[in-house]
Order: sequence, then structure tokens, then C-alpha cells
Amino acid sequence: MARARIDDGAGRAAVRAALADGVSASRDIRAQAVRYTLQLLAEQAEGNTLEVRVPPFGAVQCVGGPRHTRGTPPNVIETDAATWLALATGALRWTDGLASGAIHASGARADLTGHVPVI
Repeated sequence: MARARIDDGAGRAAVRAALADGVSASRDIRAQAVRYTLQLLAEQAEGNTLEVRVPPFGAVQCVGGPRHTRGTPPNVIETDAATWLALATGALRWTDGLASGAIHASGARADLTGHVPVI
């Protein structure tokens, strides 16, 4: 069963609010902003090669290539909500996030170069 799609207007409003309020943004606003930007990533970089995780709010599979179907994915990117939103909106460059240790990437295809920002 497919997940319900977050409306663009509501998603963009959540992203704006989450960025404006930072860590003081409500959990619901941060959750919707993260889920919306993950939704955009999955739509813009269709595929199942890479899993992007932003605990505790969401995870998506994206990027074309060999399909992963069972067990722990071989290509995983994981980060916190604030880092993900900065990456998704262009406030943080992929290489800078990796270098700082804010983004954890494992696997030969764990790379979002050219796929972020999504908004």
C-alpha cells in the first residue's frame, strides 16, 4: 500500500516553518517537513538502490540501479532532521555534511550528489 502523498502547499509550509523555527519547531512540523522533502527525493530520484533515513521521522528508497529487496540495504544514508532539512533545501552541501560527520553514508552507491537540494 502506498503512503499518502503530502500536498505541496502543506509540505512547503512545513519546511518554511521548520527552517524558521529551527530546533524550537514542533515535532509535528519537523516531521512533516522531513517527510515532505523525503517524498520529493523519492519522486525526483526514483529507484531502490539507496535508502535515506532520517530517524525518527522517515526513510525512503531512491536512486536508480540494482534493486534491494531484503535485509539491511547495502547503501544507506542516515542523518538527523536538522541536517537533512539543510541538505534538502540547499543550506548544506553534500560534501560539507559528509566531511563534518553530520551525514553517515555506507555503501558504494551512498551518494546524493546531484539529487540534493530537492526544494
